[in-house]
Amino acid sequence: MNTSADQVIRLLSLVPYLQRNPDADLTETAARFGVSSEQLVEDLNVLWYCGLPGGLPGDLIEIDMDALEGSGRIRLSNADYLARPMRFTPDEALSLLVALRAVRELTGPSDTDGVDSALAKLESATPAADATPAVTVASGDEHVRAALAAAIDARGLVEFDYTDSGLESSVPKVAPVKLIVRDGYGYLQAWSLERRDWRTYRLDRIGTVRPAKGRRPRLGEPPDFGAGWLELRPDAATVTLRLAPEAGWITEYYPTLAVRPGESAVEVDLLVADPAWLRSLLLRLGPGVLAVSPPEAAADARQAAEDALRAYRAG
Repeated sequence: MNTSADQVIRLLSLVPYLQRNPDADLTETAARFGVSSEQLVEDLNVLWYCGLPGGLPGDLIEIDMDALEGSGRIRLSNADYLARPMRFTPDEALSLLVALRAVRELTGPSDTDGVDSALAKLESATPAADATPAVTVASGDEHVRAALAAAIDARGLVEFDYTDSGLESSVPKVAPVKLIVRDGYGYLQAWSLERRDWRTYRLDRIGTVRPAKGRRPRLGEPPDFGAGWLELRPDAATVTLRLAPEAGWITEYYPTLAVRPGESAVEVDLLVADPAWLRSLLLRLGPGVLAVSPPEAAADARQAAEDALRAYRAG
């Protein structure tokens, strides 16, 4: 079955081949590309309408159809511009610069030189490179990233000191798999040996990384952590917090769906998949939380605060 995608891939390879082999034989070329002569003729008829924007005769690739039909020879011309180096538009170049600078935050020692070289070349070829936004990724300590990257390359095990969003400390023992960035934060995806499940750790919350003993289990691919990782969780719900200005700092530390500043308060929409995380956040913010919607989302935190106050008074 020959699909449109197959044809596009074939055409992208066909043009440079015909440029290297002028006056190519139709039957031989069709065999080289694994298609029939009839299919190759159909490809050439599509190619005839390809070229530079404008669509005028001088803009399009030219094929000698008389030679093709009369003697089975393929003679292609007016495609020299395809041999020219590709040039980025200013927007494309600046977007690539920003992306490379973000990647630079998480590259391991073995990849740093390659990224720096690409950045230097792109910056020298981009007049507005100095005007690109500064990229800051909360990616933790450089030594932590280097140790994790080395463990990933070596397919080893590590343990590290970790402080979660509730300020509770632990020492996870994991098989590190991938370093990723989302919403300005660096994360480690790893298989937790204690929990026998995939876990994600914020890099800026990881302390000293140490090699760990043991056999690394055979692992498949980790769960998708793309743009919709949290949004696709069936147990995630939107919670709106109305905060006093002094509590507005959370918008700089946690991914948000929306932020609506006001004169005396700021409203923040969060996607919450773990009620325990929300309880910890609300207790941490304390009187900085003016309102929670839906109200039942705050019930767990309210009960925890009442229990703590009751225990304090009883003591």
